[in-house]
Amino acid sequence: MAKFNGIKIVSKVEVNDKEALSIVYTPGVAASCIEIKNDPETSYDYTNRENSVAVISFDYQQSLERAIFLKSVLGIDAYPFEISSKEANKIKLVVDNIEPSFGAIDLSLIENEVKDIEFSVNIPVLKGAVSDLKSFFLCVSKNLFMFSYDKLTGTKNEKSLQLRKMAGGVVEVELTEEEQQKPVGIVSDGSAVLGLGDIGGLAGLPVMEGKAVLFQELGDVSALPLCLKTQITDEIVEIVLLLQNSFSGINLEDIKAPRCFEVEDKLIEKASIPIFHDDQHGTAVVVLAALLNALHLAEKKVEDVKIVFSGAGAAAIAVCKLILAVGAKNITMFDVDGAIYAGREQNNFAHEEMAKHTNLNGFKGSLKDGIKDADVFIGLSAPNLLDEEMVKSMNNKPIIFSLANPTPEIMPDIAKQYGAFISASGRSDFPNQINNSLVFPGLFNGVLKHDIKKITNEIKLNCAFALASLVKEHELDVDYILPDALDRTVPETISNNVV
Repeated sequence: MAKFNGIKIVSKVEVNDKEALSIVYTPGVAASCIEIKNDPETSYDYTNRENSVAVISFDYQQSLERAIFLKSVLGIDAYPFEISSKEANKIKLVVDNIEPSFGAIDLSLIENEVKDIEFSVNIPVLKGAVSDLKSFFLCVSKNLFMFSYDKLTGTKNEKSLQLRKMAGGVVEVELTEEEQQKPVGIVSDGSAVLGLGDIGGLAGLPVMEGKAVLFQELGDVSALPLCLKTQITDEIVEIVLLLQNSFSGINLEDIKAPRCFEVEDKLIEKASIPIFHDDQHGTAVVVLAALLNALHLAEKKVEDVKIVFSGAGAAAIAVCKLILAVGAKNITMFDVDGAIYAGREQNNFAHEEMAKHTNLNGFKGSLKDGIKDADVFIGLSAPNLLDEEMVKSMNNKPIIFSLANPTPEIMPDIAKQYGAFISASGRSDFPNQINNSLVFPGLFNGVLKHDIKKITNEIKLNCAFALASLVKEHELDVDYILPDALDRTVPETISNNVV
């Protein structure tokens, strides 16, 4: 009988074409999020939560051995954690707030420290020995054998719901004979999930599972979804720091701006493992790569073009900063209150900072007026904001990146009808998909392989240039400005360019 020494988090289904990607990840994943938001109990139907147990102790190896036991003997997908404090209030903070990701929590390895703590959770918490672990945890393991996407019927959303319900989510634990690197933690508070907004950690879990699939499938990186109940900045930071010895790195995900900036900055300062906010920096890398190729086709230079942003949240600000870093000079950002300018009453600290480098003419109008004569539109905001008149008011050969998910600011085919020279979106069911999956799997692979502790601006720029260069001159086309999201050469290229 094999002796197991490690675990990795793997996909329950293959993602080998765009149709599969659109069902497992965006846009199909949004359907599960909405179902769970409307009825939290369906989280046990549409994710692996029903068979997920968090094993917490003061030593990672002990937690790992316990997790291996639970998986090998009972078929439970158990995830090992090391907590760095024995203080009751710290343990309670962690246990209370990781509830959205798990169906039960195993504290039997630290029973003396937790026996008197009253946890505020609605899932089983094991504090000591019981006669029937399987029944105590109420776990149910679901697996798909000889699965084919052809068995799914209906719309993309309906297919996505069917898949998750049959499989019990899309990730599980796999035991390995060889030791494994600790997983990357995909940490989210669910306050800015796709284009769905603040739906909470529990409803955001399907997205984090989908993200874990892409980490493993594309980057050979084991990643653990960790959705939190709290949305308080200092609590998010403290929880990650208390658990950081459980991870090889942290991928922050779907945290609302400006909170995400504070969380990232504090963790970079205090954590000993690499911290990466993918919504910001993964998006920035892939958008810059797409823009470089789009401008090349349009025979325009980044320093000469007028660029307008719809959206001024985490992703938009990070994209804007990276584009400024390559020489852009004429950028104006817009949000629901109109153009961002210095001293605007509605500005937060991040907007005020961006106003120092954008909208240098002090324009104070709406997006509809501001988009006139623009060469590039970059949307990271909300559905259906761009209309025919706005597209036709842009400069010649307009470039439109409508990246709101699952429904963009304008559908790519409609943008082309209205005169867009190049149209791109975040969706996998249209040409020119601008998706973070082209970046984060390879980036984390490289960061972990080379033991990099801080992901710098230079690394991001190197990755963007490398990604853009993967589309060769003779291949470059208005409907092909980036490699396919499932092109297996992409993660390797990104990985090699983090150093």
